[in-house]
Amino acid sequence: MGASRSSGTTDALGPDEEPDEPDRADGQGGPGGPDGQGACSVPLDSGPGGGAGSGADSGAELLAALLDGMDAALCAFDAGGTVTHWNREAERILGWSAQEAVGRTGFAGWAVRRADAHEVQGRLMAAMDAPGRQVHEFALLRKDGSRVLVRTQSARVLGAGGKPAGVYCAFSEVHAQIDLERAIALSEALLEDVSWGVVLVDVDLRPTVVNAYAARALGGSRTGLLGRPLGELVVQGVEELEAALAHVLAEGAPGAPAEFWVTLRTAEGERRRCWRSGFLRLASPLTEEPVPLGVGWMFRDVTAKKLAQQEADRLRFRTGQLHRAARTVSECEDPMEAATSLLDFALAGFADHVLLDLMEGERLVRTAATPADAPGPCLLVAGGSIPVRYGPGHPALQAVERTGSVRTSAGAGAGDPEGAAAWAAERRWPRDAAHALSTVLRSRGRTLGVLTFLRAANRAAFERPDTAYAETVAARVAGAVDLARAVRAGE
Repeated sequence: MGASRSSGTTDALGPDEEPDEPDRADGQGGPGGPDGQGACSVPLDSGPGGGAGSGADSGAELLAALLDGMDAALCAFDAGGTVTHWNREAERILGWSAQEAVGRTGFAGWAVRRADAHEVQGRLMAAMDAPGRQVHEFALLRKDGSRVLVRTQSARVLGAGGKPAGVYCAFSEVHAQIDLERAIALSEALLEDVSWGVVLVDVDLRPTVVNAYAARALGGSRTGLLGRPLGELVVQGVEELEAALAHVLAEGAPGAPAEFWVTLRTAEGERRRCWRSGFLRLASPLTEEPVPLGVGWMFRDVTAKKLAQQEADRLRFRTGQLHRAARTVSECEDPMEAATSLLDFALAGFADHVLLDLMEGERLVRTAATPADAPGPCLLVAGGSIPVRYGPGHPALQAVERTGSVRTSAGAGAGDPEGAAAWAAERRWPRDAAHALSTVLRSRGRTLGVLTFLRAANRAAFERPDTAYAETVAARVAGAVDLARAVRAGE
């Protein structure tokens, strides 16, 4: 709200008044003061000696300064309906200066059409007889003759004796008030239980406001998360997230949402999630220069969608590999060459090593394998087949016994190179193996051997979808191996 610029009385003329018939607020003649200058405020309740002394003058000046500093328009009326105060914001909205407004009786003929003046004045002055604030909407007139719809809040002013001495009225343009209400309603709605997370982060990158969705996603309560560093909540991925927040503080919001994979620490253990995030830099509207208050971070958990997309991409790639393998195998004259070609195509993006062990009597014999010390194609073992010395409980032997598939990993030792190497050496696998999947080779109701896929420690362990793919590859390899044996038997 703006404020009046000085105190005193006025004889400012309105558009419907004659110069020789001034409408004075105090009824004592004289234009405002000894220097003839107009003023913008008149005391609502002037007692004897109320305007005398430096104390009264300083109080009036303070009141004028306070009123002029307001962001909403303000005017006041005495008990007779005479305008006593008119601040700068009222002048900005309606165009009438304080010198032109203070001292007039009501709004009739200058700030309101004469046809509406009685109703408007009555509704405003009715606040003298009711406690609290009265809210109304009026169409007021600007000085240029145009109309503006305003929303007013009026309340009575009590005099020294506790009796109503007048009314003050704060008003603003309706569209500005509605914009403000919409902004407040939007902020409140965003911070309720909406279908995406909203976190307000201060300049130290610590949460200051968290809505219900974000609290659930971060694994805490709305109050318990406030002021805590993000590193206490996010185990992995916090560096990328904090870098994005710092960039927004320094440079502004990015043009498109970003996706972050993070690992959260929860009571149930660590969870890996993908958040699609958008950012807004928050600046104070109360300063001339924009001062950053922090960042508004909005996100949605898209983990399920991303995993489904990754699985679809993986399935599409593997299907394409099997299709290319089938076309290549159809050109192979030697069935065992066809088997190793199948394994070369199957290895791409799936595993680091593959071992083909076939049954000869009661023993498993190493027939084909990829190089143990470096990436390379799957080749038949040179110089004849070599029996493998698998110990009891070996995953390959378990696959034969179960006529199915077996998955295993080095577990806690996968992060320790020496421990993982010892684990692999004990099972007669390459030293870098940390995850294994063994599946049986079956054809025409007989077990022909075992196919073992191996992954290094820097890759994820085999999962159920991987087992299905390995079994599909094993079925095709078993067919090629069976054909090779039938050919040899026919020779």
